[in-house]
Amino acid sequence: MDGIINIYKPKGITSFDVIRKLRKILKIKRIGHTGTLDPLATGILVVCVGRATRLVSDIEAQDKIYKAEMLLGSSTDTYDSEGKIINESDKPVPENYEIENVIKTFIGVSEQVPPMYSAIKINGKKLYELARENIVVERKSRKIDIEYINNIEIKDNIVIFETKVSKGTYIRSLVNDIGEKLGTYAHMTSLQRLAVGEYNTNTSYSLEDVENMTENNDYSYIKTVEETFKYKELNLYSEKEYKLFLNGNSQYIENLDLKGSELLRVYYNNNFIGLGISEEKNRLKGYKYF
Repeated sequence: MDGIINIYKPKGITSFDVIRKLRKILKIKRIGHTGTLDPLATGILVVCVGRATRLVSDIEAQDKIYKAEMLLGSSTDTYDSEGKIINESDKPVPENYEIENVIKTFIGVSEQVPPMYSAIKINGKKLYELARENIVVERKSRKIDIEYINNIEIKDNIVIFETKVSKGTYIRSLVNDIGEKLGTYAHMTSLQRLAVGEYNTNTSYSLEDVENMTENNDYSYIKTVEETFKYKELNLYSEKEYKLFLNGNSQYIENLDLKGSELLRVYYNNNFIGLGISEEKNRLKGYKYF
């Protein structure tokens, strides 16, 4: 069994809980997700099954859309409502236009410091493990890109917004940084991931859906690798081209007609064999094999 499942993760369970349940339902061990969602968060968790696990890093690298809720007036050690309050403000809540103006300043490319309570590893140990031992270490900032922050709703000290961000962006950190810049502190109270690349809530399945469909031998919830990546198709017809592709050799392909680096779906005698990349015009090299 190979393919990709668009799961809608409920609140209160971890991303690994989802994987564990799917392994039991599908009776297969080779399953991986493409980006952790905290227990507090709900929404899209793209899961790769079987040989499709080779695509985890590719899907994880895609932009993501979130809907977040934040509470002004206090910050926590985890940057969300599941943590311990460490700062409180007695300042009045800023006017709505001030809040919106500050939020908009975070749009674009910037540097973000990840939270201590995260799965990032430093010297082989996850940050949240260090945090639980009350050890705080310096974290390197990461370059992130926030494409937009819109649909901003403000009621008293509660702010809701939608944002599209690049890989590696922590919404908890964004909320904390907004609170710092406003001078009122803030922490995240809810988070919903609306989309990962082309995967969105409209095409997602709950764990219950997957279990029920599987019991009825209906596996339509699994999307093939071919369906996932809408790249151009390239068919190889000679055995020599096929072997060069599988061996990872760069080769000249007549009439490939590509101008630069571009990913392709590659077939051999009309059978899908993997993804290739054009290194330059008319040259092909294997990228991922299936």
